[in-house]
Amino acid sequence: MPKPQYNYDLPPHKVEYGLEVAVSDLDIDPQAQRTLSEPRAQRMADNLVVEAIGLIIVSERDDGKKYIVDGQHRKRACELAGIPTVKVEIHYGLTLDQEAKLFLIKNRESHKPRPIDEYHVGLTGGVPLFVDTDRVLKAHNLTLGSTSTNGVGAVSGVLRIVERWGADALDRTLTVAEEAWGRTEQTWDGMLLGGIGQFLGRFGGEIDDQELSKRLLESGSAAAWRAEILTQSSRGGFNNSGTGSRVTTAYRLVAQAWNRRRKAANRIEI
Repeated sequence: MPKPQYNYDLPPHKVEYGLEVAVSDLDIDPQAQRTLSEPRAQRMADNLVVEAIGLIIVSERDDGKKYIVDGQHRKRACELAGIPTVKVEIHYGLTLDQEAKLFLIKNRESHKPRPIDEYHVGLTGGVPLFVDTDRVLKAHNLTLGSTSTNGVGAVSGVLRIVERWGADALDRTLTVAEEAWGRTEQTWDGMLLGGIGQFLGRFGGEIDDQELSKRLLESGSAAAWRAEILTQSSRGGFNNSGTGSRVTTAYRLVAQAWNRRRKAANRIEI
């Protein structure tokens, strides 16, 4: 049975690109917008690069007012950052339902880049997060992008370790995993690396890495660890079976392995 194709059509209309307008002149119509997330806007404002804001999509209505079709979080971030003007793409003569369709079109066609593409672009741009990650992986003779004996497929997971805990945490994580389970495809599973990385990131100063490797191996092979993580994660139901939940489960199991046979005073409390 052929897959249905639903199209959003817009009538021919005037569009102007790259006009600079005052942020205060841009209005929001909640009927044609998603709900504004103030925390998201604040995060954007805290890390705002003016040259990378891009064009905010605007519809100028018959009364001359300019309503944002796509870009309300960027607009709010500019307000929080004290930026007075932005560049816009202005559409003229649209009805409210056509503005809503334009919003859907813009968001359907603007896909976030794949993590591996973002990684390669970041390397090209010399962005420290990606450069530091690449340096650690090369030191372990590993590539990033697909899981194999010499490759890690969990791009986002590896980057998350470096971003949250630093390149040293990733270096230690890879060393602990390989010493525990050898150099296998299962060793580089994203859930396992995420759990070990989080444990070392939080408690690295209290942990002997060689002992941690031994404790992990005592609890089973990498394949057995992976199976146990999936089993325990699924017990929480569908909403608890995502990647974040599985990494949290792995982190908890790593802590349990470390604490096994330790006196209460020497255990890591999580």
